[in-house]
Amino acid sequence: MSLITRAIFAAASLLLFVLAIALVGVGLREAIGAIIDPEQSAADAILDILGYVIVAIAVFDVAKYLYEDEVRRGSERRSAAEARRSLTKFLSTILIALFLEGLVLVFKTARENVEQMLYPVALIGVSVLVLVGLGVFQRLSATVEQKVGDDDEAEEAKEEGKPAPRPKARARKPA
Repeated sequence: MSLITRAIFAAASLLLFVLAIALVGVGLREAIGAIIDPEQSAADAILDILGYVIVAIAVFDVAKYLYEDEVRRGSERRSAAEARRSLTKFLSTILIALFLEGLVLVFKTARENVEQMLYPVALIGVSVLVLVGLGVFQRLSATVEQKVGDDDEAEEAKEEGKPAPRPKARARKPA
């Protein structure tokens, strides 16, 4: 079953890689067409291609994440720290894409229809909330990571027939 699952993730990852490249190609084609056409604004064309490239980067990162974590590594046991780093790296790329897309939309909306500015600003606001959520996740997972790390060390020592390591003393904050 693991081989089938890995093959499905590999196919999905490959498809996402191809779609990311196609997005960049479509963006370039539209930008070149807009620059050649004297009736269209070159600035709008550049903002459009920026939007395509930003989405392509996010799609590419999802594909890379699937490949690295599900295909290459499979279902091998991961530490809490490793899972946290992987998720943080993935979410950071998505957040950067969200912020950049929000910024591009602010510029486009300011040029075309200022009354619609609420939508790009809302996208940036939601991005900030996701960033705050990532910060909370980092903070909470650090505590869990420390506990799980202690448990993992004790379990490994037990399996190897060694005495369990002593718990690490935690530094106390001054009151």
